[in-house]
Amino acid sequence: MFTGIIEEVGSLERLNINGNSGTIKIKASKVLEGTRLGDSISVNGICLTVTKLSDDGFCADVMAETVRRSGLRSLHPGNRVNLERAMSAEGHFGGHIVSGHIDGTGVIRRMERDENAVWITVGVSEELLRGIVMKGSIAIDGVSLTVADVTDSDFSVSVIPHTGEETILLTKRSGDSVNIETDVIGKYVEKMLGGYKSNSGLTMDYLEKIGF
Repeated sequence: MFTGIIEEVGSLERLNINGNSGTIKIKASKVLEGTRLGDSISVNGICLTVTKLSDDGFCADVMAETVRRSGLRSLHPGNRVNLERAMSAEGHFGGHIVSGHIDGTGVIRRMERDENAVWITVGVSEELLRGIVMKGSIAIDGVSLTVADVTDSDFSVSVIPHTGEETILLTKRSGDSVNIETDVIGKYVEKMLGGYKSNSGLTMDYLEKIGF
């Protein structure tokens, strides 16, 4: 589990994709501290398992589902990436619950400065929009952010200077693809309410009947 608070910006050294799976090597330093083989590191929001460690980076395997769901295939050697180690038991929960399992990708439509912040508007599919709510949490390339606006085709977030300095978000441009993970709690709620054809019997009518 992650929190969406980026620890370091690393860089892609190598990406080998054969078909829809392969391996990746990331240059890094801070996230290597205390990391062992088998540990999880989030790369642009994608949970990857460390398979090799070196003094200046780590390697991981990439499965087909990850390639299909994310924008990983579009990365090139030298590209900068957001990195976060899995949350430790004694860590601070500064963001929100981020699983590192990408739901899909979005496309940046606009980036607009608003005094010291930058508004980023991202177009996403109708399926992803179901899990995005005003003032709710969302992870964009692994960064925990608060949804500031939602329409029927996109959503917007406001990026403060510190987040812009510590992540790759403000290096993006209109038309760029980003990895999206919606709030995991919302997914459970939707399933219990029948959004995924659940047989639980929990419906909006039932919730209203018992006072919710």
